[in-house]
Amino acid sequence: MEATTSSYALPGVNISNSNISKLRHDVSVVCFQRGLRVPDRNRTCEITCQSSWSSDTTGSTFQDLQLRMPIQKKSLAGKTFCNAGVWTHPMNATESHSHIEEDKVGVLLLNLGGPETLNDVQPFLYNLFADPDIIRLPRLFRFLQQPLAQLISVLRAPKSKEGYASIGGGSPLRKITDEQADALRMALEAKKVPANVYVAMRYWHPFTEEAVQQIKRDRITKLVVLPLYPQFSISTTGSSIRLLQTLFREDKILSTLPVAIIQSWYQRQGYVKSMADLIEKELQSFGSPEEVMIFFSAHGVPVTYVRDAGDPYKDQMEECIYLIMQELKARGIDNDHKLAYQSRVGPIQWLKPYTDEVLVELGEKGVKSLLAVPVSFVSEHIETLEEIDMEYKELALESGVENWGRVPALGCTSTFITDLADAVIEALPSATAITTSTNDGGDFNQDPVGYGIKMLLGSFLAFILLVFPALKNHI
Repeated sequence: MEATTSSYALPGVNISNSNISKLRHDVSVVCFQRGLRVPDRNRTCEITCQSSWSSDTTGSTFQDLQLRMPIQKKSLAGKTFCNAGVWTHPMNATESHSHIEEDKVGVLLLNLGGPETLNDVQPFLYNLFADPDIIRLPRLFRFLQQPLAQLISVLRAPKSKEGYASIGGGSPLRKITDEQADALRMALEAKKVPANVYVAMRYWHPFTEEAVQQIKRDRITKLVVLPLYPQFSISTTGSSIRLLQTLFREDKILSTLPVAIIQSWYQRQGYVKSMADLIEKELQSFGSPEEVMIFFSAHGVPVTYVRDAGDPYKDQMEECIYLIMQELKARGIDNDHKLAYQSRVGPIQWLKPYTDEVLVELGEKGVKSLLAVPVSFVSEHIETLEEIDMEYKELALESGVENWGRVPALGCTSTFITDLADAVIEALPSATAITTSTNDGGDFNQDPVGYGIKMLLGSFLAFILLVFPALKNHI
């Protein structure tokens, strides 16, 4: 694959790849402070990137997003500092609005999904682990994806059921996402942009396939895809978009539908300010707010995703924390903070530092007041309600922390929803129909005997990987 190239254009400045790392925070803050979100040729902050991962986070189209792995290890893909809030397009604002009024607009919210009952847990886990963007097997062993997913889901189901039972017997994610969809629809209507808002869950109902068929039945003429993940990762936004690409390219009608993808939006002012608002509010619940450690806990991803596949998640997460802390400092809040990663599974290495290990270290160092911030989640679900509120809280208190607090997920916070509506409106004019292409992958038709053999092989491989995890990097 050709080397990934990036160019960053600022007035009178030519920024090369070698010094991007040094300037990344400065560029980010300048763009953030100036609030560059709407088309304006007089604005000076414009960033253009060319890479295997499209980095136009507001108006990307399907053909722009090439989910090819692995890519160059040192790729700067995803290191977009303000272009989720900057959009350039030949049409002026008046022309853009008139086009929006003529279209039947749809917004597709992407989310993970979750089991709604305890009986849903095992099939939900199967759908999760059957995704090749979740368990990335070497090409030679791809035929084992489904039997491995079946084995792992059966083994993990009892423990997962205990977790879901502790939060009421199922995930609240669908209910919350439906509420967010309704709130976004009303926010768009208030901005004179009527739209149908759809929910597409990756691993449970309503599945992406269901939402796509409803979009087709409703005869939507322009679609904006909005992942409910602030930061981009192969395993979240990337997986959902890969599925959408397949569904749209295989359908003659949908393949001509203009689509814009908002790949990430962690650097938008509305999101940053909304997070800062929640943190500022929760700090006031402590007796000595200035002594509280702000503890950001993000969902982890395997190190190989970042190292070998060019996943921009780690860089985007670190910049997200930087922007939130800069906003807090502008308000006179200068607390110490820490970022760690939670929810790792299996014998492989995940992004560090790990949340559980850091909590123990902070307690040993004498930190007495801690405010947990679930920065990668915009809805309450198992990772916030059970993992953070129960497991991590208990661990922190046992380790010496005396005062524990937790920032709630954004949910339907009005400033957050309003900013999402702005992001949708800004993305609409850049929607472009995807190009039709053939899929040379093909599904494997399994007969009972063949499936049984694969189950045995899959079980054996799973056992080997669990007992000898180091082998995973060599097969």
